[in-house]
Amino acid sequence: MTSWSVDSAHHDDDAGLVQCASDGDRAAFEELYRRHRDHVYGLLWRLAGGDAALAEDLLQEAFVRAWQKLDSFRGESRFGTWLHRLSVNVALTDRRTRVRRLERETALEGAVERSARGERDVRAMEQLDLEAAIAGLPERARAVLVLYDIEGYSHAEIAELTGMAVGSSKAQLHRARRLVREDLEK
Repeated sequence: MTSWSVDSAHHDDDAGLVQCASDGDRAAFEELYRRHRDHVYGLLWRLAGGDAALAEDLLQEAFVRAWQKLDSFRGESRFGTWLHRLSVNVALTDRRTRVRRLERETALEGAVERSARGERDVRAMEQLDLEAAIAGLPERARAVLVLYDIEGYSHAEIAELTGMAVGSSKAQLHRARRLVREDLEK
């Protein structure tokens, strides 16, 4: 059994692990999972509107797909970049194929109540307000805001991923920012 260190110096260099995992080494893929799980989860959590259960499901689906498609990774970009794009596609596909929206249940209400009782500081409350404002956005606006402002995608990349025009992406971003500002000013 092979073991890998989680040394941050090696974090950006996943090529050896990818090659081993492509050859069927599950321990190598487990290490890739450990290295990239938190970042992918954060992205999916935001795209899921703060729904932790959905984000967890999407995370598992993204890594299952990554394992299945690992042989299609050509190394033209870093593995993390490839995985990030694959994960966005998983989330967007899930959103498109969902027949009806599931009722979202969130721990936010409990966190807000604890905050009102003084168990959380003001900064944590502001973060919850921002996350709630983002979660409350319409899906297309939320996707564009998360991909552009948080993840750093260009409008051209967002248009390609979502199937919308570049101009629509820009309009959705403008709309999302306005709605978040309005929500935070309440």
